[in-house]
Amino acid sequence: MPADLEKVVERITAFIKTNIKKAGREGAVIGLSGGVDSTLVAALAVRALGKGRVLGLLLPEKDVTRAEDVQDAMQMVKMLDIKHKTIEISEILDAFASMLPNYDPRAKVCSGNLKARIRMCALYYYANLLNLLVIGTSNKTEILLGYTTKYGDAAADILPLGTLYKTQVLELAKYLGIPEHIIKKPPSAGLWKGQSDEKELGISYELADSILMKLIDERRAPSDIKKELSIPEDVIERIVRRVEENKHKREMAPIPEI
Repeated sequence: MPADLEKVVERITAFIKTNIKKAGREGAVIGLSGGVDSTLVAALAVRALGKGRVLGLLLPEKDVTRAEDVQDAMQMVKMLDIKHKTIEISEILDAFASMLPNYDPRAKVCSGNLKARIRMCALYYYANLLNLLVIGTSNKTEILLGYTTKYGDAAADILPLGTLYKTQVLELAKYLGIPEHIIKKPPSAGLWKGQSDEKELGISYELADSILMKLIDERRAPSDIKKELSIPEDVIERIVRRVEENKHKREMAPIPEI
């Protein structure tokens, strides 16, 4: 990332503004989780469009979403002075569970992906209703590792943080004055109790970014990365495998040639 963080802010805000205008939309809707990514996206959107053109949706789940996450999301709503709606998704999830044959609440990943897709539906409902674009909050690390739900949080009209690794997101958030406790909060998708990004990925974001930057940006061979970072080869191979296996999440569905 360029050393001049103000230039990064200018480029991202210009990107948001240009895409809203090109699409002929009135503004943007963003899912606010209380985490650093959605908080940063909301702050950038307000800079780009003005507070009156940004809608924040809080989409908590009863007994799963941490109270502090809702509080942090509301803190940013007040700080940015944006419009917001809070929609508790438990009853929507219960409706799916009651209608889907063989629904298994113990299948955490399946259930978690369903929650992410329910949230996507809510975001696009208000986008359609109010002539807005859905601004996604995924960063480059999540996108490359496939740490997103296809047609869930990966579904968005634009991804302003898609060019920034997670560690760079934290750097930019600090630069823009995002509250420190939000920046330092352990990252979590919040899809079940006790979920942690880094625990689920099996690697810290800091180390993952170090590997990905060399692998993707510098096009270094895994053997070189192993020597330079002094880490086991199987860790690098696991990252390489994740990037390859999740390629389908970064592309359109395959179409046959006839």
